[in-house]
Amino acid sequence: MTLRVRRPSAEIILDDQEEDVTLSKIRQRRWRMAFRAIYFTRVLVSLTRKVLDNNNKLLRHSLSFVTIDVNPGIETLETQYFPKADKKMISEMVKEKKFESLRELGGVKQVLQVLESDPKRGVSDNEADLARRRIFFGANRYAKQPLKSFLSFVLEALKDTTIIILLVCAVLALGFGIKQEGMENGWYDGGSIIVAVFLVVVVSAVSNFKQNRQFERLSSASSDIEVEVVRGGRRRPVSIFDIVVGDVVCLKIGDQIPADGLFLEGHSMKVDESSMTGESDHVEIGEKNPFLISGTKVTDGYGFMLVTSVGMNTAWGEMMSSISHELNEETPLQARLNQLTSYIGKIGLAVAVLVLVVMLIRYFTGNTRDEMGNREFLGKKTKFEDVMNSVIEIVAAAVTIVVVAIPEGLPLAVTLTLAFSMKRMMKDHAMVRKLSACETMGSATIICTDKTGTLTLNQMKVTEFWLGTEAMVGDDSLEVAPNVYELLQEAVGLNTIGSVYRENSASDPEISGSPTEKAILSWAVIDLGMNVDEPKQNCEVIHVEAFNSEKKRSGVSMRRKGEKAVQTHWKGAAEMIVAMCSHYYDRSGMIKAMDDEERMKIRTIVKDMAEKSLRCIAFANKQTDEQVPEKLEEAGFSLLGVVGLKDPCRPGVRTAVESCRNAGVKIKMITGDNVHTARAIAIECGILNADEDLASEAVVEGVEFRNYSTEERMAKIENIRVMARSSPFDKLLMVQSLKQKGHVVAVTGDGTNDAPALKEADIGLSMGIQGTEVAKESSDIVILDDNFTSVVTVLRWGRCVYNNIQKFLQFQLTVNVAALVINFVAAVSSGKVPLTAVQLLWVNLIMDTLGALALATEQPTNELMKQSPVGRSKPLITKIMWRNLICQAVFQVTILLILQFRGRSIFNVSETVKNTIIFNTFVLCQVFNEFNARKLEKKNIFQGIHKNKLFLGIIGITIVLQMTMVEFLKKFANTERLNWGQWGVCIGIAAMSWPIGFLFKCIPVSGKQNFLSLELLQPETA
Repeated sequence: MTLRVRRPSAEIILDDQEEDVTLSKIRQRRWRMAFRAIYFTRVLVSLTRKVLDNNNKLLRHSLSFVTIDVNPGIETLETQYFPKADKKMISEMVKEKKFESLRELGGVKQVLQVLESDPKRGVSDNEADLARRRIFFGANRYAKQPLKSFLSFVLEALKDTTIIILLVCAVLALGFGIKQEGMENGWYDGGSIIVAVFLVVVVSAVSNFKQNRQFERLSSASSDIEVEVVRGGRRRPVSIFDIVVGDVVCLKIGDQIPADGLFLEGHSMKVDESSMTGESDHVEIGEKNPFLISGTKVTDGYGFMLVTSVGMNTAWGEMMSSISHELNEETPLQARLNQLTSYIGKIGLAVAVLVLVVMLIRYFTGNTRDEMGNREFLGKKTKFEDVMNSVIEIVAAAVTIVVVAIPEGLPLAVTLTLAFSMKRMMKDHAMVRKLSACETMGSATIICTDKTGTLTLNQMKVTEFWLGTEAMVGDDSLEVAPNVYELLQEAVGLNTIGSVYRENSASDPEISGSPTEKAILSWAVIDLGMNVDEPKQNCEVIHVEAFNSEKKRSGVSMRRKGEKAVQTHWKGAAEMIVAMCSHYYDRSGMIKAMDDEERMKIRTIVKDMAEKSLRCIAFANKQTDEQVPEKLEEAGFSLLGVVGLKDPCRPGVRTAVESCRNAGVKIKMITGDNVHTARAIAIECGILNADEDLASEAVVEGVEFRNYSTEERMAKIENIRVMARSSPFDKLLMVQSLKQKGHVVAVTGDGTNDAPALKEADIGLSMGIQGTEVAKESSDIVILDDNFTSVVTVLRWGRCVYNNIQKFLQFQLTVNVAALVINFVAAVSSGKVPLTAVQLLWVNLIMDTLGALALATEQPTNELMKQSPVGRSKPLITKIMWRNLICQAVFQVTILLILQFRGRSIFNVSETVKNTIIFNTFVLCQVFNEFNARKLEKKNIFQGIHKNKLFLGIIGITIVLQMTMVEFLKKFANTERLNWGQWGVCIGIAAMSWPIGFLFKCIPVSGKQNFLSLELLQPETA
């Protein structure tokens, strides 16, 4: 388990992060130098005085030889930072949970003094103080295992069996060639194979090395989470790497504990320590057990902790530094392509063995002739060196057929397109945590989305306030009865995890907390003029029940100083709070009984507010003189008031929902709001039509959904588009039911309780701003701006990844089929292969690496969002792909076999020139076919080509390199220079692939059965 991602800003780029880190390090280094200079000067002065006081004669009389032992000075330098702090002892105490040691120290309060921190104000926000703490206690970073070097990637590429066999053949050819023809001319055959193998290995190693570094940078970004701390009395978010010893950290449900520390204050706090201890039971944190270990998760309650150890001084740091974070994840698509590679490799191996046997038989039976027409093997008259050269040439050709047949480029293409899409998605506010999510998202058929913050802006504001059955409008809200005002002040100030900070009485308040908490605090402070910190000073909190997504409310019991009576306050979903009430306060502050008629009036008020897409929050109070119960009471309360919070829809959400519908992806909104609010927002976003009322099956409540029988749920689930008042269990049940129906499900979530649904879904999408660390760890992709439009962007990129792989697969299989058939037929019929080992390796380099780079980096188009989703049942190689592949392969094989058997007579050229024409035509066919592969269905293969500069660049590079191979590297590539007419013929033949591709795309492809479908290409069913 790793430290997980904090939300980067919406415009974040990895280069900017690195620049910020560099600037931060420079500042830290300057402060460190300044402090060391000051303290070193003090040490020198102190030592000089000591030596002079001891009447040291050597120092007084022999100024040429002065020796100063500076080691004690360095120790003094450190101890003067925090003279009372024993960092090793404090670190061990927390790691090993030594309560006796804490008591001997004087408790948490004494540790606060030793670390020069304050429970309310935290540490100073002065950069000098923070630098001092980092120097003495260390930074909150852990040492990582060294990354794999470039050389290791080269060695991995060299371990390939076919490469090793080729190198052995090359060395033998090199030896026999030099012996037979001398050093000057004898090295060409073997040397050219070695150079070609070297090129293939280096290109493969460079590509893998670059992708490894990119994934490492993304991994580093994902471990940089945001933590809320108190510095200088003000709450502020900071990077987990900027935490220092002495910091006071604010913790709530779902947060990851960023360092080792001690519990200061809080309520009902529980921690999941399974990541460190393996124990699944949640540990209660309080005065009896104040120890908090880094890397663990808060599962209930909230509180504040004092940081006592950071980085390598924590248990988490020690553990993480010993773990190597290699990216060995194999996505489902990569697994299927590896199966395909193995399958084609076996076919290629069989063909290569057959070619080897046939060519050896033909050679040793005297059926092969050299360029002069003479028999190559004359029995005992043939020199041993000539025989070995011919055998090596035959073996190299056979092995190279295997190299060409095995589509090594498929895994590379997947890696390239995943890396490219991950980088671009980061710019589009989506950070991929699991590679498989990139490709799976392209198959999604249903997206289950939250409302708050995803479809809406999450910028809440109180727009309505009701006391009983009266609306408090404008100045009326200031005319609240004193007793009701006091109760509301307690309800808002004590029953919250938010806070209000004012630098002075004249400054604007800085309000922190969740969007709902901030809206209510802002209303209380600004609209009602409340001092929400006053109740904290005048009241004693007895028991707190933190907000729970199941009950959708939070509560607190407290006692005013000097009074015996206990006040209990609840705050939460209006209809649930109203159900707990038997009385209500009116405008004058009188308590009235809530009979059926009054209850109906209040429910109608709540319904009317909800239909205006307002979130309704109610406050209730109860006073008891009895002994405080262990659990907060839930009946007999008096309603204090109801507020309506407006959260506007995000701009562009309606368009994004419409684009999903056009793409065949259904949207289901799952929210905790009441059914009227949910319906109003769904209509505003375009998920529901205005004529669909609550009686239709499109809108259900969570309790209704979970009470369906299995058969009833499976029958109705397709029609459900909005689920209101849902619990996390309802969301999980929805996901499970949809997957049983065969859907590929994407789910958004931000809370700790959303974790099961996020894990169960095919693609879990957590929110970067409001999402808890538990939700992020359970997800596959983090939506950095919490925006539904970014979810649709992820869908586009997912489809793009899948489509790019299909394009490359079609392109590569065409080359495989053509190369295998040509070499096999030529070898069986004439005993010679037209394409040499070096030429085949060059073709392999073009189609594997350059082809993958050209086709795997195509950007998403609008056409992708007009296609139906792939789902679970569609095979990777579609009927359309088989049509395109077969037509091009048949064309290439036909043309090249004609050239093989009739080329010399048609062009009246030598055997070497004929083979050069075949080689040149074959390569140019692949270049032209790359254009065909850009569009699987569309006839216009040039649409949008000007946007892909990389594709055009690679095509240009390939053509230039091919011209160099043919015209200037004759001995290396075993080619002859071609004249303009021969080049024109090669280009003309290759260009015919465009009109042929156009004509074959006019052939309609219909029917649901998959033509020549391979079983191993069928996706796995969940």
